[in-house]
Amino acid sequence: MRLRRRQFPQLVASALALPTVLAVSRVARAQSYPAQPVRMVVGFAAGQAIDILARLIAQSLTEQLGQQFIVENKPGAGGNISADGVAHAAADGYTLLVIGANNPINSTLYDKLGFDLLRDFAPVAGIYRVYQVMEVNPSFPAKTVPEFIAYAKANPGKVNFGSAGTGSVAHVTGEWFKMMAGIDMQHVPYRGAPLALADLLSGQVQVMFDNLPSSIDHIRAGRLRALGVSTPKALELLPGVPPIGQFLPGFENSAFAGLGAPAGTPPAIVDKLNKAVTAALADPKLAARILDLGGVPMPMTPAEFGCLLAAETEKWGKVIRAANIKP
Repeated sequence: MRLRRRQFPQLVASALALPTVLAVSRVARAQSYPAQPVRMVVGFAAGQAIDILARLIAQSLTEQLGQQFIVENKPGAGGNISADGVAHAAADGYTLLVIGANNPINSTLYDKLGFDLLRDFAPVAGIYRVYQVMEVNPSFPAKTVPEFIAYAKANPGKVNFGSAGTGSVAHVTGEWFKMMAGIDMQHVPYRGAPLALADLLSGQVQVMFDNLPSSIDHIRAGRLRALGVSTPKALELLPGVPPIGQFLPGFENSAFAGLGAPAGTPPAIVDKLNKAVTAALADPKLAARILDLGGVPMPMTPAEFGCLLAAETEKWGKVIRAANIKP
């Protein structure tokens, strides 16, 4: 088709105006966001640390932004099912992933994933950091970390440690403890921390390296005995419970959670969400609740959270390869 000469200036003007139109459209979407409920997908069952704290943030975001932020639990495959779903969702800010330490772990643990954590997600904000507690059933004979190590050495392969699933933070922490202590324990994976905790409470498994928020109430009530924490120093929440690193120098570890969106989500929406999460964490009541549960508020810019995800992916990749952990 042959174009008339006077049509060219019109086409050029339209082409030049297009980026401006698109930019205005993106800004308008960000200003009106959210215009409908937002899903925050958690890859584990309700009642776990990441779920408990995600709900606290969701409540604050609902109050700040005027739309419901709904926590949706989609457990399975160590959190990969939920991550895959969000990675392929529309990049409009209405489907978010509550990213946990399991996601960088899975990047190495699984050979084939339908997504790439560092490529297919836009980091939004950090939420909290949480430490692990080494805990046993009160009927277990060991009352300290050294006594536990001595018992495990005297009974090789007879101590079972539970976890929220293969490749979970509880699992890799337990494997790391085995290597550093020079003991042999059997890993028993569950479909979520609540099921593992139930068997720990009943004595079906002997020890667990759980995220503190989901175990703190059991410890306070005396239903579980805390032997040590993965912190560099003792916690006020657990007086008399020493750091595991006191007996195994260098043993320090923590899990975390933050928000991610599908790659391509407009930066203005990411920025709006980041500011809302940061404001939520600055609320003294919410911060106190996180601390009471055993967590530490972790406000981060999108860039800072992205750097954390990259660093965690590299760190756990080394541990998984060294321990030859397979899904």
